[in-house]
Amino acid sequence: MAYDLSFAREVYKNSEMGHWIKMCMQCGVCAGSCPLGPHWEHSPRQLFQMVRAGKKEEVLKSSSMWMCTSCYNCIVRCPRHLPITHIVHGLARYAMEQGMANPQQPTHRFASKVFWENIVATGRVGEAGLTMKLYFLDGLGAGIRMGLEMKDVALGMVKTGRLNPIPFRGKIKGYAGFQAMLQKAAAIESKHKEAKA
Repeated sequence: MAYDLSFAREVYKNSEMGHWIKMCMQCGVCAGSCPLGPHWEHSPRQLFQMVRAGKKEEVLKSSSMWMCTSCYNCIVRCPRHLPITHIVHGLARYAMEQGMANPQQPTHRFASKVFWENIVATGRVGEAGLTMKLYFLDGLGAGIRMGLEMKDVALGMVKTGRLNPIPFRGKIKGYAGFQAMLQKAAAIESKHKEAKA
């Protein structure tokens, strides 16, 4: 069967570190090194082979990219020194840009909405506010149920000083500089996209 390389070329050009995919020799060390390996729908090497095979929809709709916790075990052990973590996150971002990422994927919902909004608002993660937003993503009833399920964990964290129950309200020192940094990053990204178009 002949490969359709049009999707591969698209990924090489538009996805962060995507051009490294062509260097994968399909050894499987990445899958064997990943602590969440058994839970992936497709291992990194399978994703890379699917890119080469032109399976755009399967790759970009896969839940696999959202499983990566950035532990970097795969990068450390890869015999070709591929930046696997970066490639996988690049594919996830590209799936979002293409409108093909599953909006119900829990890590997608967390990373692209709750965490981002939380950190941009003040410049730091407010644990209590982040937790509450995450619990109530699916409505009031779901939030109350989740809160009751997790109450013992939350109380244990409060007792050991691992969770501040009072939401952080102030902004970080130098918040204006933080906002300027985000705006500059957005401008660079926009310029980069225009150059690729």
